[in-house]
Amino acid sequence: MSPTETKFNILIVDDNPANLSVLSTILAEREYVVRPAPNGQMALMALQKYRPDLILLDIMMPKIDGYEVCRRLKEDEQTRDIPVIFMSALSEVLDKVKAFDVGGVDYITKPFQAEEVLARVKTHLALRELQKELERKVAERTAASG
Repeated sequence: MSPTETKFNILIVDDNPANLSVLSTILAEREYVVRPAPNGQMALMALQKYRPDLILLDIMMPKIDGYEVCRRLKEDEQTRDIPVIFMSALSEVLDKVKAFDVGGVDYITKPFQAEEVLARVKTHLALRELQKELERKVAERTAASG
């Protein structure tokens, strides 16, 4: 990693300890800063203090499922721009459509492949950085012309 690159922060939300461990290892090996959350409630609490650059979110979890977590994120002005990639064993089209309807940017079907996860994470982080850069330029131009 070059000195000009930033370490991206990723929140992983999954009630399966094995998935949390594997994903954390895969991403940490690529120099991402990883924060695991074992359920939706813990994820929402973590987001009160911590703003990740991207969230990997399981759907089927007890109490608060991934759809509800994402819906709450998108309702909050502080967290609505954080990209959410759903990860689930649910593979029906309707499950995927619902994930996009509540605000997800991508969907990975479990069991996942490390290379696929890394490629999608990299893509969505790059898109987010481009979006931030565009917003910064628009704000600069607006300030300069106003």
